[in-house]
Amino acid sequence: MKLYNMNLSNFATKCRIAIYDKSAPIEIVPVPNNDSKSPEYLKINPLGKVPALDADGVMIAESEVINEYIEDKFPSPPLLPKSPEGRAQVRAFTRFHDLYLEPPLRALFGQMNPKTRDDKIVNEKLSDVNNRLDQLEKMLATSGFAWGADFTLADCALVPTIFFAVNLLGMFGAKPPLEGRPKLGAWWAHVQTRPSVKKAIGEMTEALAALNRATR
Repeated sequence: MKLYNMNLSNFATKCRIAIYDKSAPIEIVPVPNNDSKSPEYLKINPLGKVPALDADGVMIAESEVINEYIEDKFPSPPLLPKSPEGRAQVRAFTRFHDLYLEPPLRALFGQMNPKTRDDKIVNEKLSDVNNRLDQLEKMLATSGFAWGADFTLADCALVPTIFFAVNLLGMFGAKPPLEGRPKLGAWWAHVQTRPSVKKAIGEMTEALAALNRATR
């Protein structure tokens, strides 16, 4: 069983966090040629998206589907609550992340170069990101992890994208994402004490530094 991965991909990272947290016997391998659109990778995952999980010959795409599969396949330690209500609440976080928080932040990736930046797009996406972060602030538990005292798939989803928010929003002159959001700040400090999160963030940090060196 192996996960096709890019360390700077926030969707791949949320799967790596789940794998690390469970010490699941899943090999983490690079995408062929480090190119998700390469012919070699498109044979593996015709969608051309990262990550993809080869589950002993069954190809599973989409990060949240992969994480739900990992949870079913390797149930200990659990990353979903026992109750249907708790599971629904954790899934609400992951859907919020995938559908509402991540897309406007991703749209800013193409605006990193000040020379080619479209200020209209930047302002629109920054406004959307800040609105979503305010909504996330209201959703977060008052202490502990995203949903409550237990580490869950909600944390796996949020960590990589908040990493990007913390490291990149300042490049656009935006206020720090943790400023004025005490629950988000407390969660961010706490979640990084989790060994699986610490390891994944370290990998993202190294990959981001390598990208910055390559584009100078």
